[in-house]
Amino acid sequence: MLLAASGCGSVKHGENANLIVGKQQFVAKCGACHTLARAETKGSVGPNLDVAYAPTVSEGLGRSSIRSVVQHQVEYPNPEEVMPRGLASGAVLNDIASYVAASADNPGKDTGLLASAVAPVGSGKAAEEKAGKLELEASPTGQLAYTTNKAVAQAGQVTISMKNMSGVTHNLAIQTGTSGPVLGATPLEPKGTASFTVKLKPGSYTFFCQAPGHRAAGMVGTLTVK
Repeated sequence: MLLAASGCGSVKHGENANLIVGKQQFVAKCGACHTLARAETKGSVGPNLDVAYAPTVSEGLGRSSIRSVVQHQVEYPNPEEVMPRGLASGAVLNDIASYVAASADNPGKDTGLLASAVAPVGSGKAAEEKAGKLELEASPTGQLAYTTNKAVAQAGQVTISMKNMSGVTHNLAIQTGTSGPVLGATPLEPKGTASFTVKLKPGSYTFFCQAPGHRAAGMVGTLTVK
C-alpha cells in the first residue's frame, strides 16, 4: 500500500520505489506535458495530474490505486493521444508512478532530499555575452525552462544561440520589452543547437520559447543590454 506522505520527503516509498529518482524521471519524461504542483511542472498537453487524481484522493480510494493507474497508462498509452509507447518501464516506471501517487493533489511542497532532487526553474547563473556571442540552454532535465532566466549583453550585434538536449521541442525567441515584436528566433527542435544574429540597443528584452504553452509555463527570461 502506498501511503500519502504529507511532506513527500522520504527516499523510499511504496514497493521499494525511490521517490527521488521518481521525481527526476517524472520531470524529465512527463513534466513537459503534465502539471504536477509538487514537481513544479506546468505542462498543458496532457491532463493536470493534481486535478485528474483529486477525486481518487477525496473518495479515499488509496494512493496505491493512483500508482497502478499511472503504471498502466504508461505501459499501455492510448494510441490516439500523444504519450509515446515505451516512455518508462520496470523500476523507473515504478519510481515515477509512486512519486505521482504520493504527490498528486497533495498540498504543500516537497521537503528533505526531494526538495533538491531537481534544480529550481531558471536558477542557474546569468548567461553573459562574450565577444558578440550569447549562449543559452534549454533545461536538459525536461523542465519547461532554460537553465537560467537571466542574461546580460553589450549593445551591438550579438549572435544568440540555444542548446537543447532535452528531447522536448523548444526554441528561443527574443523581443523588445515583454510584448514588443520578435527580433529573431531559432527553429523549434527537440535536440541540437541553433542561433540567430540581431543588433541590440541598450534596454530590456525578453527571451522565451515559442512552443505552445511553454512561455506560460515558465520558459522565459530577461536579457539586459547595456
